[in-house]
Amino acid sequence: MSRRSLRTLLAAGGAAAVAAVMAVLPASSAHAAPYSGGNYGLYSMEGQYPTVGSCAGTFRQVGATRYAEGMALKYFYSATCGSFARIENSRSNCSAVLERSNNGVGRADGWVSETVDPGIDYAYSKIGNNLDGRVSRARLACDGHILTQTNWY
Repeated sequence: MSRRSLRTLLAAGGAAAVAAVMAVLPASSAHAAPYSGGNYGLYSMEGQYPTVGSCAGTFRQVGATRYAEGMALKYFYSATCGSFARIENSRSNCSAVLERSNNGVGRADGWVSETVDPGIDYAYSKIGNNLDGRVSRARLACDGHILTQTNWY
């Protein structure tokens, strides 16, 4: 699959596209990479990692850790910066996905994901801005399937 067609697919289908793309990629091709779609990037802080200087140290975990197949999914929030998803103890061909709704209804309008880098067992997404009435949730996707997710916050 070419990079151009991968970007087109991701832009067109949101989180479902992440799952579809992961299903066709062999596990050996997993390289840490961010993908996004919908209107992700529309709000401040989106496109930044949670380690950006103005946000570092401001996040706290919200909700319980979710588990699937021995992997952990965590959702982090900052009243200053927004939120991000983190997966731990993950196998290859998995992604931390953050979906964001721009109207508080809990319907994804934008999303960002990050795949697990070879040689490590975790990944975290870029920031999603769920401030000012917007909401977001974290999802763990592996091999084309959503294995678990958090509530909308």
